[in-house]
Amino acid sequence: MDEDRLRQWIARHRRIFALTGAGCSTASGIPDYRDENGEWKRRPPVMIQAFRSDPAVYRRYWARAYAGWPRFSSVAPSAAHLAFAAWESVGTLHQLVTQNVDRLHQRAGSRAVIDLHGRLDLVICLACGARLERTAVQASMADENPGWLAEAVSAPDGDADIADAAIESFTAPWCTECGGQLKPDVVFFGENVPVPRYQQARDALADADALLVAGSSLMVSSGFRFVRLAHEAGLPIAIVNRGLTRGDDLAELKISQDVGSALAAALAP
Repeated sequence: MDEDRLRQWIARHRRIFALTGAGCSTASGIPDYRDENGEWKRRPPVMIQAFRSDPAVYRRYWARAYAGWPRFSSVAPSAAHLAFAAWESVGTLHQLVTQNVDRLHQRAGSRAVIDLHGRLDLVICLACGARLERTAVQASMADENPGWLAEAVSAPDGDADIADAAIESFTAPWCTECGGQLKPDVVFFGENVPVPRYQQARDALADADALLVAGSSLMVSSGFRFVRLAHEAGLPIAIVNRGLTRGDDLAELKISQDVGSALAAALAP
């Protein structure tokens, strides 16, 4: 059985570097971007250049984010998050690096986590660098948009699908310190992972003896490069993901199952 193969693979290694993706959070109710073939399910996320230069894109992003935040912030950790937290406390998990921005690994109890793409619960000012809690920005947007309502359908990373008319009537937030643009503290498409964060993850990989990918198609280069580095270093690679991934040809073990159920079974006492 696949669970037995994964259990045996984990047992053979003492310092496992784990890279997680959206497949860990779909069971929590957070949609993912790609289908089982790695293709986009929807329009790709906003690019940082458009976010910074086009007022309509800026307003659109924040209107959708405002509508999506209540649902996004209320979800609970999934079986996958709980499995990783339990593994860290008793086993051979050396470093957990997540491409997700939902902090569900931390809410499940994981401590040694690198948020590769940042975290959605913090907001930064692109002009003065001020850092704000997202809950405070959400409250400020509520004050600036009294009576604003929009039917929202959940989308990935706290986004929501809403009507264009609702977007046009929305007032986007601005920094109360300097009037600059506000951006969630996450890596947008068109941005690079901050160098210190990348180096921290790379150092952890260099100190590992195996790489496990869980719930990621690896279509984003910032995640796939760790698989490429592990392969170049001769580290064994295992992938647990429902569907194709960019790293399948580099893995010695591929489990095409739901991450939560596969890990829970493989890590069970």
